[in-house]
Amino acid sequence: MTEPDTGFIDPISMEDDPAELFAGDAGTLDAEVRRVLVQLLRRKFLRADKHSAQWRTLLENQQIIASRLNDLFVRLVVDHDRGVAYKEQVRPAELDVPILLKDDPYNRAETLVLVHLRTVFQRERGTGETSARVDVEELEQTVLTYFDPEDRNLARGQQEVRNAVQRLVTEGLLVEESAGRYRITPLVEVVLSTTKLAELEQWLRERNEAPA
Repeated sequence: MTEPDTGFIDPISMEDDPAELFAGDAGTLDAEVRRVLVQLLRRKFLRADKHSAQWRTLLENQQIIASRLNDLFVRLVVDHDRGVAYKEQVRPAELDVPILLKDDPYNRAETLVLVHLRTVFQRERGTGETSARVDVEELEQTVLTYFDPEDRNLARGQQEVRNAVQRLVTEGLLVEESAGRYRITPLVEVVLSTTKLAELEQWLRERNEAPA
């Protein structure tokens, strides 16, 4: 005997529904695409050289990932030349939007280290070198010249510089190739634009030239 057509669709259990990843899942993205979206929100950068599988997934699904971020008032930036993707908070003048991404500014030592790294990177690239490297001792000597000359605590200043270096290693701007020897990555250009570098260098020159 044929069952009457009730007009309802038979329910499908979660185990038989390939699109549902967990109970009550209303999402439409595949698991790998969701992971990339989460990593973009968690990390400062997604790098092609370090996260090759996620980078491929990003490029294959760039439009939908960008759309999901836009829903949060966040912009996706994919820099193919440098092999890096990152996010930016959207702050349109005509809209009052909630701020999702909080600024995590660099402190004094981190900023000074960044300026030196960016300068070295720009100089080496200008001479045709494909990479730029620095030693932690070189960083200390340069950065400490901008510290307060009245501060006689050399050990504390050196520790500030080394802490700054560790943050930049964590963020991927530096890669330690051997003890105390670091390669500067192209991410330094993303963090510190040419315009911003010029502004900071001018500020440092004026500070050094100011009478004591």
